Amino acid sequence: MRTTFHLKTLAVAIATLSVASVTNAAGLDRSGQDVTAFFQDGTYAEAVYTYIDADVSGYDSSNVNPGQNDYERGDKTGDIAESYDFFRYGVKTDINDTFSIGLLYDEPFGAAAEYTQSNFVSQGDVDASIASITNGAAPSLAAAQGAIGALAAGETAGVLTPEQQAQLDGLRGAVAVAQAEAGNAGENTNVEVRSQSLTGILGMKFGANKNFQIYGGPVAQRIQSETKLRGLAYGPATGYTSNSNPDMDYGYIAGIAYSKPEIALKAALTYRSEIDHDIEISESYPLVAIRAIAAGATPEQAAAAANRDSTYEITTPKSVNFDFQTGINPTTLATAKVRWVPWSDFVITPPLYNDTSKISYGPDGLNLVEYDDDQWQVELGLAKRVAPALAISGTVGWDSGAGDPTTSLGPVDGYYSVGLGAKYNVTENWAVSAGGKYLWFGDAKGRLPSGKIVGDFQDNDGYIAGLKISYQGK
Repeated sequence: MRTTFHLKTLAVAIATLSVASVTNAAGLDRSGQDVTAFFQDGTYAEAVYTYIDADVSGYDSSNVNPGQNDYERGDKTGDIAESYDFFRYGVKTDINDTFSIGLLYDEPFGAAAEYTQSNFVSQGDVDASIASITNGAAPSLAAAQGAIGALAAGETAGVLTPEQQAQLDGLRGAVAVAQAEAGNAGENTNVEVRSQSLTGILGMKFGANKNFQIYGGPVAQRIQSETKLRGLAYGPATGYTSNSNPDMDYGYIAGIAYSKPEIALKAALTYRSEIDHDIEISESYPLVAIRAIAAGATPEQAAAAANRDSTYEITTPKSVNFDFQTGINPTTLATAKVRWVPWSDFVITPPLYNDTSKISYGPDGLNLVEYDDDQWQVELGLAKRVAPALAISGTVGWDSGAGDPTTSLGPVDGYYSVGLGAKYNVTENWAVSAGGKYLWFGDAKGRLPSGKIVGDFQDNDGYIAGLKISYQGK
C-alpha cells in the first residue's frame, strides 16, 4: 500500500526563514524574497519576525593618501554592523481546486552599518590630517600652505617640472581633504537602506491530477536610503552626505511549481523582475565648496555648487529562487533552496557624487556602490516530526557573496551557516515556530569606488533569530 506523507505535520520552523543581509550576504540582499507561503495547502497565513546581529570588524588602512592605493594595516575599526530586524507576512487561499490567490509582504533589500572609530570617523584635526595624507612631508596646515605658496609661483611662471606640479597638486588636495573632514568633526560613517515589498499572486493548477501550477502577479516595492561618508578613509569624498527619499515603483513575479502529495514533494521555480526607481535625492559634497572658493567663487556660489537636489535611477535586481522539498519517510522531510541574484548589474550612482568624480576619473565618473560578482545562495535542510504536534529541523547554508574586494559599506564576502528550528502545533490550525542560525562570514577587503583598499575584515560572524506564527485551514 502506498504511504502518504502528511505535509502539515512535516512543516518545519526554519525552512522558510531566509538568511540574508548586507552584513551577512551578497549585495543588499535581506529577506531572500521567500514565496513558499503561497504553496501551502488550503487557507494559510503567517507572520514572521527576524532579528540579525552580526560582528563585522577589521582594520583600516594607515595609508590615507588618495593618490596611493597600497593597503597598509592600520587601526581597528570596531564592530561596524548594526543589529537589524524586519517582518514578513503572507496570506494565501484556494478559490477552488484550480485557482489560488495570495498576498505577501517582505523587506527584501537593506543595509545598516556604522563606523565608530578609525579612519572612517572625522577627527577634525587639520594639522594631523595633512600630516597623515602627505606621509609627514607637510606636518601642518601652515607648512602645507607655505609649500603651496612657493610652488604656486613656479606654476604661474610655467617653470615647474612634472614632479613639482604633482607635488603641488598633492598638497592642494591634502589641504582640501583635511578641511572637508574638519567640517564634520566627530561624525561617523553610516549607511542605512530600507525597503518594503508587496506581492500579489494568482496561481492556476493544471494537469490530470493538478500537479502543476503556474503563478504570477504584480510587485510594489518601496525603497529609501541615507549615506554619510566620514573620515580620511574616503579621501576627497569625506563629508559626503546623501538622503534618498522613499520611492514606490512596480515589477512582477512569475513561476511554475510541481507537487506530488504522495511523497510530500513540492518544487517551485520563481522569477522576480528588476524594478526601476526614479528617486529624489539630496546630496552635499564639502570638497566641491572648498574647490569653488579656491577658484574664486563667493560663499553663496560655493554652497549652491556643493548642495544639490535631483533625481536619479536605481534598478533593484531581478532574482531566481528554486524551492524544493520531498519526504524521505512519513516523519522526515528534506528541503533545498537555491537563489541567484545578479548583483554585478547593480549600481548606485548619485548625480553630484558622480559629477564630482569625473574631474579625476574621466567622463564616466564613479558609482557610489557597485559589485563584481553575482550572488548564489544554497541551503539544505532536514526536518523530523518527533511528536504528533512537534517537528524539529536543521539546515546548512552557503552564500557566495558578491565579490572581494567589495564596498567598504558592507565588507563581507558571503558566509557559511548552520541552523536549528522547531515548530509546535498549538491547535489543529495554529502553530508557533522558532529558530536560529549561526553564520561564519567570508573575509573581505573594503574598497572605495576609486579602487583604493581602505579596510581588511577577517574572522567575523553573526547570528539570526526568528519567530513565526502561522494558521492553516482547509
